[in-house]
Amino acid sequence: MDSNVTLTAAHWMYLIGVISIIVTMMFRANVLVPSIAATFLVAFAWTGSPIGALGSIYSASLVAAKELFNIFLVIALMTALLNSLKDLKSDILMVRPFRVLMKNGTVSYLLLGLITYLISLFFWPTPAVPLVCAVLLPAAIAAGLPPLVGAAAVAIAGQGMALSSDYVIGVAPMISAKAAGASAAVIGDRALVLSLITGAVALLLVYLFQRRTFQPANPLLLKRWQALATTGELVSHEGTAHKAEIAQGTSHEEDLSTNQNIERELASLPPEQAKWSRVFALVTPLVFLVIVVLMALPKFGVPLGDLKGGAAASLVGGAAGLLMIFATLAMKGSKGMLEASADHITEGFVFAFRAMGSVLPIAGFFFLGASESAAAIFGTAANQTPSFLFELVAGAQDWIPHSKVFVAFGLLIVGMVTGIDGSGFSGLPLTGALAGAMGPVSNMDSATLAAIGQMGAIWTGGGTLIAWSSLIAVAGFARVSVTDLVRALTLPVLLGLSAATLAAVVIF
Repeated sequence: MDSNVTLTAAHWMYLIGVISIIVTMMFRANVLVPSIAATFLVAFAWTGSPIGALGSIYSASLVAAKELFNIFLVIALMTALLNSLKDLKSDILMVRPFRVLMKNGTVSYLLLGLITYLISLFFWPTPAVPLVCAVLLPAAIAAGLPPLVGAAAVAIAGQGMALSSDYVIGVAPMISAKAAGASAAVIGDRALVLSLITGAVALLLVYLFQRRTFQPANPLLLKRWQALATTGELVSHEGTAHKAEIAQGTSHEEDLSTNQNIERELASLPPEQAKWSRVFALVTPLVFLVIVVLMALPKFGVPLGDLKGGAAASLVGGAAGLLMIFATLAMKGSKGMLEASADHITEGFVFAFRAMGSVLPIAGFFFLGASESAAAIFGTAANQTPSFLFELVAGAQDWIPHSKVFVAFGLLIVGMVTGIDGSGFSGLPLTGALAGAMGPVSNMDSATLAAIGQMGAIWTGGGTLIAWSSLIAVAGFARVSVTDLVRALTLPVLLGLSAATLAAVVIF
């Protein structure tokens, strides 16, 4: 142990709390209760006051809520926009043109991955998966792409590549950055690179491993797929995030598997609304394309200021809010727009809290690991409050191998362990806090380590490696066995994560 660090009972309570949370995750159980219990024990050990410890349970969640509310707000606004586009049927129009390009299995595989990735970057995979699987997957199957391979492409591109970087909405980088004490912009940039490396390797390997199962285009393939009964796994699963049910809730009730059904659905709109549906199907992606360009221009020396992190979230959320109002106006008229817009915002917050609400008490516990946030929780001065996690790592630094590869893969494995519960995001406060503590010890940038941990947590629990995660939703919509889908994804994703981690050590 480092003689300059004095470990108290509160430090050991914090360590026990971290271990209990990891063990709970390994048993695929919700870690909210262990997080609250650990917060109480750490506070009681530090303050010696049971009343203060009880108050810390509330204070920890409140501090986390203050730090992370921007995340809930941007999710709510983006979901409100998607719901308004769904009412106007613009979401169908946005992806329908790609059906005609699906001439064979290979092209369909690439297009499924690309479109899922782009939509998931802006709307998250949970609402994107039902849309892609309803409109594009049937056309891909008719073109000769096996349903299992199509499901793998959707999972890798959406719940893997797009969600693990979360580059546009920025939820994951912000959570990691708050815990690591690093820049969300830097973590986002590095996570984007690592996610692309992981996804490229995984997509290539799935294609090579499954290429022999591709078939020539044949309409009978779609009829056979349509005849398959759903497995029922979409509503019967274990895990903490319940994103499978959320995905089911944002799906289209109509059968959109054929061009005739799509045309019939679009024709149900009155002529005036049909015109606006086409307008918003074009304007919405253009607006977000402009935002992405504005975010990228400062990287090339254009003096626009840094539009990453909170600034980017503000821009994305503000654009989503205005587009939602105008789309609702086009659908409901000036009078109906007032009530419908409020309903969309309410539904957006419900979605946000269902998807992310349990993260607050979990993040509150891990915020105890840094002195500034711990001081806010305890109501003490920062210079009189210990950094429990940082001091634990400093105390054990003589036992930690000073190998960048060892530390990088260690963070990756910790991230993967936290993803076992099927969430993907609940472990980010832990991986971020560990990254902030391990950075100085390993001579690696904390932002890089946080990005690596983020990769492990989200690729595992976000929906590519765990059968009880929202991967169930993908399997259900594709009408394939979730167990078979996990088998098809495991080796390609693991090799992709290993390649990305090595690249992080070399590049960053």
